[in-house]
Order: sequence, then C-alpha cells, then structure tokens
Amino acid sequence: MSDPVAEPLKLIAFDAEDLAVVSAHLQDAVVRKGDIAWLPGEQRFALALRRFDWEGAERGQKRRRLAALHFERVTSARSVKIEPGAQDTIFSLLAVTFAEAQSPAGEVTLHFSDGAAIRLGVECIEAQMKDLGPIWEAAATPAHPDQG
Repeated sequence: MSDPVAEPLKLIAFDAEDLAVVSAHLQDAVVRKGDIAWLPGEQRFALALRRFDWEGAERGQKRRRLAALHFERVTSARSVKIEPGAQDTIFSLLAVTFAEAQSPAGEVTLHFSDGAAIRLGVECIEAQMKDLGPIWEAAATPAHPDQG
C-alpha cells in the first residue's frame, strides 16, 4: 500500500492565494541560517528547510522532510533580528506573506519565531516549493501557545 503523504510535494505560487498555500505547508519548518541564500545577480532568493508534514499529522504521523523554497524576480532582501555569521543558527518559519505595492510588485515576508523576518522586494510573486527527498520521524508535533 502506498503512502500518499510520502509523495514529494511540489507547489508553484504566482499570486498571494498560491503563496498562502505554500505558507501553510511550510508552517513550522526549521531553517538553518547557512541554508539561506540571496543571489542578487540572478534575482533569486532560496532556502532549504526541514518542513513538518502537516498532512501526515492528520493521520497521527509525526514526520519532517527536506524541502526547498525559492523566489525569482527578487530585487532586494533585508532581514530583521537575523545576525550576520553564526551559520548554524536555527529559525522556525511561521508564515510567508505578501504585501502588494504597485501591482504586481510588492514585498514577500518570511516570518520566523522570536520576531525574526526576511523581507524580499519582488517584481511579482514567482515562487516554487519542492520536497527534495528524505522523510524522517519528528520528535514532536509543533505547537503554538495560542492553540487550544
């Protein structure tokens, strides 16, 4: 019997609604600072994440898997509460949002725990999230203080 959750997920986002779907799948993903790259010459921003498998959690499975997220047409990148150096610093991704400026341009924000954030100036939303391979058992299901 095949496990549909084990099938690699691949999502593309071209608008705020698509980006909200990507954000939902990446909620509580763990990101190492050294796995974040801003490539201004290519207008690309990319990161590797260890995402929690929320679909599997609905069936009682606690799993994580390696995934990648990248944005194209990125004109700027700046961070808040992310110190230079310390490549092994770990962040927990809470959400990915978009605020439109002059359509279709705007700002994509990656919101992390403890108020850290990365803000990307984009010409438009052009993002892709893709599972890369390994799946492993997670120690626990992520929880938030405001959950009942």
